Amino acid sequence: MSKGPLTTLAVSLILTALGSIHAFSVFVVPLEEKFGVGRSDVSLTFSLSLVSLTLAVLIGHRIYGKLPAPWLIVGASGMAAVGLCLAALANSLPVLWIGYSLGFGAANGLVYGFGMQISAQANPGREGLTMGVVTACYALGAVLAPAPFEALIAMGGPSAAFFGLAGAVAVIGLVSSLIQGKSGAEYVGQSQGASTNVVTTRWLALVWLGFFGAVMAGLMVVGHASSIAAELRPGAAPWVAPALLAACNLVGSLMGGRAADMVHARVALTCVPLMSCVVLLILAGFGGPVSVLVCIGGLGFAYGATISAYPPVIAKTVGPEASALVYGRVFTAWGAAGLAGPWLAGAMFDLNGGYGLAMVLASAIALASAAAAWVVFSARQD
Repeated sequence: MSKGPLTTLAVSLILTALGSIHAFSVFVVPLEEKFGVGRSDVSLTFSLSLVSLTLAVLIGHRIYGKLPAPWLIVGASGMAAVGLCLAALANSLPVLWIGYSLGFGAANGLVYGFGMQISAQANPGREGLTMGVVTACYALGAVLAPAPFEALIAMGGPSAAFFGLAGAVAVIGLVSSLIQGKSGAEYVGQSQGASTNVVTTRWLALVWLGFFGAVMAGLMVVGHASSIAAELRPGAAPWVAPALLAACNLVGSLMGGRAADMVHARVALTCVPLMSCVVLLILAGFGGPVSVLVCIGGLGFAYGATISAYPPVIAKTVGPEASALVYGRVFTAWGAAGLAGPWLAGAMFDLNGGYGLAMVLASAIALASAAAAWVVFSARQD
């Protein structure tokens, strides 16, 4: 097997394990019961993990070339495993935030940002498809994780699930690093000073807004999928909604990456948030036992398409020398949405006893995302 496929396989394996971070909604109620706190406090655990993830992506271009690729993978996997073990032993929310939100979240960001860049570099000419595959594998982790998490929680509470995930991440990280070493591919550093005339303050602000609005709804639902389904579809197993969302996220990731290679950026990046806007309004106003799962699936698809389409579009727009630096800046929008979305949904649930108002607000933000993408990509991509 050549360098490109081996690199993609190595990255995909470890990101599948780390992608379980997006199945956090399974932990919401058990953690509420364990610590005796409200939903907004528990939701902050997930929000803070996304902030840590974002900061790791933002500064990642300064780190990726400092270590051989296999050592970076095994080191980040070890950080994730230690953080999860600390979360398992936590007897208070602050300790949980240090272990899960900081340790596990930052490890996710290091591997995700590194994996996107090195896999694209190892597969020249197929960047969009490769990034879509890598993103889809990250989503696959959230498809596979909810049922085992639920089983482990039933046996030993959240601690059992955290310990189980720590072991899986450590083993898979070691295997992934060995495969990466076999490939021989190493990250090629990109110049921090590289730029193009396209990257003006206005351009960056509009792309940031477009990305923020497009991912906020997905991250809001990722953090509360089990609870949203329980409210509108009583009796459903807690793992069903997160697994469905993640499965549709996976499909959206594959299609979004491919669309970035084939479709004008203005079309792709405008239609996806419009889809989220419509689905959110349906979920807020007409949510029922059947429609809730359809809507959750639709939001998962739109989220996956967004996070796989933006990186290659940015890379094609600014050029390879600036792509890691510029994408790191744009990715802060993902962190802002991850901080605001799940916490806002939890706070509105505590205030109103439901998620309807949060859905309406997220739909308006998705509409703003579509408008920003329509303007900024008016004539940028072929």
